[in-house]
Amino acid sequence: MTACAIEPSADPGNGGGPRAGCSITAEGAYAARLARSGKGGDAWFPERWTLDGPEPYAVPLPGNQPEEPGTEVQPMGDGRVLVHRVAAGRHVFALLYPTGPGTGELPLGAVECPADGPGLRLLPPVPGGERAYALAAGPRSTVLWQVAGGAFGPERVAEIPGRCAGGVWLDRTGRMLAVDRETGGRVKAVVVDLERGGEVSPLLQIAADSDDRLLLADPDSGLVLIGSDAPSPGRERLGWGVLGSTLPVRFPECLRLPECVVTPFAVQPGQVLTPERCAVALRVDGAFGSWVGVWRPAERHVRHLPAPEGWLTGAGLWTPDGELRLPCSTPQSPCGVARLAAPEAEGATDVQDAADAEESTPGEPGEPGATDPPTPAPAPAQPRPVPLQQAPLARLVTK
Repeated sequence: MTACAIEPSADPGNGGGPRAGCSITAEGAYAARLARSGKGGDAWFPERWTLDGPEPYAVPLPGNQPEEPGTEVQPMGDGRVLVHRVAAGRHVFALLYPTGPGTGELPLGAVECPADGPGLRLLPPVPGGERAYALAAGPRSTVLWQVAGGAFGPERVAEIPGRCAGGVWLDRTGRMLAVDRETGGRVKAVVVDLERGGEVSPLLQIAADSDDRLLLADPDSGLVLIGSDAPSPGRERLGWGVLGSTLPVRFPECLRLPECVVTPFAVQPGQVLTPERCAVALRVDGAFGSWVGVWRPAERHVRHLPAPEGWLTGAGLWTPDGELRLPCSTPQSPCGVARLAAPEAEGATDVQDAADAEESTPGEPGEPGATDPPTPAPAPAQPRPVPLQQAPLARLVTK
């Protein structure tokens, strides 16, 4: 599973990470994707999945004409589906909903972006599902738009200096948004406070000359998954930390899979006081396809599981009791959910123990993100805390 890597379909709005097969609401009730129809499967239409009932089921939402393959769709908390289309340089938004045998469409308006820019990308679903946001990155600044849930169509929320990508929600109210901002040739994660006019504050800096991105966060436990080249300049490594903690980010050796692309896509919620026991689902892309990895910060290894047939690759969610649910679609079962139980946690019992138990990360003593070598060193490295406390997060996400 670690032979020559493939290049999975990348999502520039997600820091260049591989694109997921569908989008799921933060609470896990609905999902949405583009599905194929017509002879030869060459026509595309939005499809909404309901996931919180006894059995999952899909509702097709075809419009008056087929969608373009790059059209973005996102489920809302009330079951409607937000659709983002691009036409003649304009980014057009609408809400789709079933109306008996047909599809209802509520136009929301449009946003114009420069033709020579990277365009506009939807951010992940907001907790609660009443609003939706998008980022429009320009050469010197990035505009955050609220594209659904406002009173008068798309609304300009904030302009953030620098070129921003990614997008991770840090609380359950949809107030604190983390984005990866590029300024001066370096990428650092920052926080945008939507209740304070889009005020921006630092979130993550492991070293002054490192690229540090936030990949995933769990508001309950404060566990965050980070991509950084601090321990291996020029090569991004996957690490973890805890919001509000003074412990340094750790880069477990077990998450370093040669010639594979590893992307975290879901964290087990509800583990309020035990972030090291949260199960993390990983998408692993290698030469022979994609499969699922399951890992906990308290453990020193990744459990590799074959992807279920028809998995909408990169999409899934955890239940609080440790069941991983992966949406799947096959000709025999067009709308299905594979359920995988996470193995029981083992090993460390708290954040400090989990950090102490991890394997050493290659690097010189004192290198940001590196643990001390297994042999005695003349001067042990002092842990360098991640300045997560610089952002006003502790009272929101580490209760």
